[in-house]
Amino acid sequence: MKGRVFVIGLGLIGGSLALCIKKEHEDVTIVGFDINSEQARLAKMLGVIDEIAGDIYSGAIDADLIIISAPVNETEDIIQFLATLPLQSDVIVTDTGSTKSKIVESASRLKEQGITFIGGHPMAGSHKSGVSGAKEILFENAFYLLTPEDYISKEKVEKLKSWLNGTNAKFLIVTPENHDYLTGIVSHFPHIIAASIVRQTEKLAKAESLIPRLAAGGFRDITRIASSSPEMWKDILLHNRDILIELLDQWQTEMNGVKMLLENENSSAIYDYFQQAKQFRDGLPMKEKGAIPAFYDLFVDVPDYPGVISEITGYLAKEDISITNIRIQETREDINGILIISFQTEEDRQKAEQCIGIYSNFETSIGS
Repeated sequence: MKGRVFVIGLGLIGGSLALCIKKEHEDVTIVGFDINSEQARLAKMLGVIDEIAGDIYSGAIDADLIIISAPVNETEDIIQFLATLPLQSDVIVTDTGSTKSKIVESASRLKEQGITFIGGHPMAGSHKSGVSGAKEILFENAFYLLTPEDYISKEKVEKLKSWLNGTNAKFLIVTPENHDYLTGIVSHFPHIIAASIVRQTEKLAKAESLIPRLAAGGFRDITRIASSSPEMWKDILLHNRDILIELLDQWQTEMNGVKMLLENENSSAIYDYFQQAKQFRDGLPMKEKGAIPAFYDLFVDVPDYPGVISEITGYLAKEDISITNIRIQETREDINGILIISFQTEEDRQKAEQCIGIYSNFETSIGS
């Protein structure tokens, strides 16, 4: 395909989509705009985009595809602005937001102008942010939800898929309402729960100084998503308000049920509660990317001696394996510590496990 693609918002998602389109469509010109001019300059320097637009107007008016990769509140404002511009009649406008109903509703002004808007949500992410973290493989095997309204022709949807073919994502067509319900359950709600666990622990820690120390390791792992952007999650929760209120009501009922099991000391029912949770969780797909970015951790049992971390990272450097995070858990004198290394992909984790096994006698294991 030939033409011009305009990406508004040159962060991790917008930058990665630009790279995917450049890979698949070599004759396409990628134009980018970001409110942070430094991000735009970096995107051009890294080859993520071909041209920098001085403003949204100049980038949008001759574009064949416009991708809005911005926070959900800003996306609504951008859509309203685009509706005032003399866009190409056959342009497709899409977004990457985590909520869809309000965004699609706001796109009614584009519809009035005869402009095609197809809501989109690539369900992938990374521990890195910004255009410097953009990569072609970010969306590989991830679900990419599209929410076209009934008036959108199948040809337009297929054309958008063709533009995005380089993502190697799994496209699913859902309604905006169904999208918000599904992502509310598997993404938005878990973020609330993780934040609530951390908040409760913080309050209890004021009376017990050992809590922060004991909350390292596994506690940090199960609450990782509570470290996400507060600004972003404020907007997402308000956009998906009604569904999340319903889910919170259901959660309160669930917790009241657990409380009752404890009050009645119902041993068999408590066992069944955890057994059913284990069975469902163990049956979830392991190799598919879901709504929350996966954490590819490798646990390495290492003795506590000077230079052990640089020794292991040296092994990985020899094999050109990049890491996203590294930390030590429970290292004490004369007792082996656990070195936890995080990777961007399952493939990198497997390569690292093999690499460390070849170069050392350290034992490794992975989480599940």
